[in-house]
Amino acid sequence: MTNPMPNVILRPDPRLPLLVVAFGAALLPLPGQPWPTLVVVLFGLFLLIQTASLRLEFEELALIVWQNGRELRRFPYEHWLAWRLFAPWLPGLFFFRETKSIHFLPILFSPSELRAQLEQRVGALETTQPQSEKKP
Repeated sequence: MTNPMPNVILRPDPRLPLLVVAFGAALLPLPGQPWPTLVVVLFGLFLLIQTASLRLEFEELALIVWQNGRELRRFPYEHWLAWRLFAPWLPGLFFFRETKSIHFLPILFSPSELRAQLEQRVGALETTQPQSEKKP
């Protein structure tokens, strides 16, 4: 009998929202209207709120997305076909594909913890290039 892996809840990482807010602020000196700055900064603030309210929990059989303490969505690993982290050093985007859908999520969590959990739970499904570019 094997010991089940413990559940892990990832720590939030506000780097991506703060980078978006900083990028928006950097647009302010450009000539023209302040609308691009406002839109980008508001998007960064939205991501910051998401960082504070969302949690990812890796269970033995599924990835669970929590929002303010309530379960938002459950993704059973048995339905996963592939996953990939894009620009995790920024951090960037987390992609995973299920049998019925494709998901792109901003990395609002510790990228190293996210990678470690993905490798532990669904490591064989990691893809290094987009599915459409793979050669037969």
